Amino acid sequence: MTLLKNISLFIALAATSSLTVYAADPAPVAAAQATSTQATAKIATIDMQKALQSVDAGKKAKSQLEKEFNTKKKMLDDEQTAIKKLTEEFKKQSMVLNDEARMKKQSEIQERMGKFQEQMMRSQTEIQQKEGTLTAPIVQSLKDLVKEMAAKKGYQLVLDKNEAMVIFSQEKDDLTEEVVKTYNSKHKG
Repeated sequence: MTLLKNISLFIALAATSSLTVYAADPAPVAAAQATSTQATAKIATIDMQKALQSVDAGKKAKSQLEKEFNTKKKMLDDEQTAIKKLTEEFKKQSMVLNDEARMKKQSEIQERMGKFQEQMMRSQTEIQQKEGTLTAPIVQSLKDLVKEMAAKKGYQLVLDKNEAMVIFSQEKDDLTEEVVKTYNSKHKG
């Protein structure tokens, strides 16, 4: 949901719940006030990020990502160390090398640094894609579960605390813990 939609939704909710209407004819004002008291929206919140990190499947996905990240990081760290070593050796030898050998060695180091940077960017992209692949089905299941709970409990609206700029909500209206428990019980194995 975009910030603009969130602001519009907030304004609409504020308008229906506590707006005083000023008009020349008092009849429409009375009708508007009666409607606003009847149309009180029941709103809940959820911390989807916390839920994703708390469900067993989310913990497993995080563990897989960390394992893959650490493998890639070690490989990149090893390559970076090798490049630093080559650079230091080059600095030491540059005075005794002729121009052709010096330029060749410098070119080799620059080429290796370029490949290293490409490898680093590729690794970041792969990790992001893997994260999406692992978490998208979990997030979708969580959203489906939230919809189901909201319908059962009579909520017209459920806001994600991380995306909807929720400044305050009653603890009783936060579905996060209940969603995590229900998700884990439905997805054992």
